Amino acid sequence: MSPDLSLTLGLILAVFAIPSIVSAFSDARSPRVSALVLVVSGALVAHAMRVKEGGYTLREVPDTMIRVIATFIA
Repeated sequence: MSPDLSLTLGLILAVFAIPSIVSAFSDARSPRVSALVLVVSGALVAHAMRVKEGGYTLREVPDTMIRVIATFIA
């Protein structure tokens, strides 16, 4: 898996996991699956940062995500 794809999937999973965790806490439930998804997303982002030489800067992240999503759309 390319580091760009790993970064994109990790960030997308994190975006979906955070509201799920908040919802679980507000309903007085345990956020087991949400926490697992958040851990997996963190591992994907860490993998992307480790594999790509020099890592990613904040300026590169939006362009990288758009390039990966465009690859799947086209």
